[in-house]
Amino acid sequence: MIKIREMDFGDIDEVVKIEKENFSVPWDENGFFSFMIREGTVFVCAEEDGRITGYGGMVTAADQADITNISVSKDKRRSGTGTAIVEKLFEKGREMGIKEIFLEVRQSNAPAAALYEKLGFTEEGVRKNYYEAPVEDALIMKKEL
Repeated sequence: MIKIREMDFGDIDEVVKIEKENFSVPWDENGFFSFMIREGTVFVCAEEDGRITGYGGMVTAADQADITNISVSKDKRRSGTGTAIVEKLFEKGREMGIKEIFLEVRQSNAPAAALYEKLGFTEEGVRKNYYEAPVEDALIMKKEL
């Protein structure tokens, strides 16, 4: 069973392993730590049988939030983990008075874009050359809470 809970500093090593498994330019331990100590950030992780299987984070400002990253270990994709993580971020956002949540997704990442659309995000525009390794545009997506 998937348990979604707030991420703590002791989770960073496991989270970084998932990050490296999924991204060509992954955050390192310092990247997660520096975001987690900032005011107005929320990071959650998915745990199954005592193992971290995914995570997500968002940064808030006033009544808006930007999802920084969502990632699920390769062996748990298409299991509902990503959906559960995003829904937990929605819940936390509502508790904080967030009205809109934004995110960027690689144009080539059709599975992620489909998940976000299923969860109520709409495409708002494109950020040219947003990603590196390889260079690629990002779709900007928005969800009204």
